[in-house]
Amino acid sequence: MAPDVVSSIPTVPVTQDRRAPLGLEKDINEPGVPRANKAVSRERPEGSPASLAREDYSHVAFFDRDNDGVLWPMDTYVGFRRIGFNRIISFLAVPFIHGSFSYPTGLSWIPDPFFRIHIKNMHKAKHGSDSEVYDTEGRYVPEKYEELFSKYDRDNKGGLNWNDIQEMIKGNMNIVDPVGWTAERLEWWALWLLCADDDGVISREKIRAQYDGSLWYILAEENERRQAARKEANRSKWE
Repeated sequence: MAPDVVSSIPTVPVTQDRRAPLGLEKDINEPGVPRANKAVSRERPEGSPASLAREDYSHVAFFDRDNDGVLWPMDTYVGFRRIGFNRIISFLAVPFIHGSFSYPTGLSWIPDPFFRIHIKNMHKAKHGSDSEVYDTEGRYVPEKYEELFSKYDRDNKGGLNWNDIQEMIKGNMNIVDPVGWTAERLEWWALWLLCADDDGVISREKIRAQYDGSLWYILAEENERRQAARKEANRSKWE
């Protein structure tokens, strides 16, 4: 950012409380330009090794078990179980996700009786009161990702804790947007439950990885290893 650009002033305290990210050009090429195929950051200027064609699509591609571009309710349930959620949360997630996203992503004006989600139209399911890391075409905006931390990781711990997330949700709220308020809360609360470390912090890298979908594969592998270890331990008890 040029020296003569003023991004905060004392007479508007919120601009000093929520700082804009500075000097991104040193680490990220064109940080304000949306990426259609990578989720990049200061630490990963090239993104994940295997980013897909569209970031919002790769974000959900993990759940598409047969790679046909359509998510059935059972795909979502199985995907939630694979990444470590219990049966209750996985079951409750299905009507919320498919009830919200099926019609906007549908192929006609007639509602889908099976509540399927068509991945190629995922950009149409973008809700308000969000972080705007995805733009309205489903592309990833590096500058908006970095804003999450310049604004809300005030003690520079390298991630967001529960209180940071609550502040972020409040800061992103648009007027008269109950759908967006609800969706933003549920999405971030679920991510915190799944990914927070022992100190209650979701790391920058895990937050970045969920945008390009690589996080889901990592979590699924970790969950499979835990389940295998439990089975082995139980088998050992009976030997």
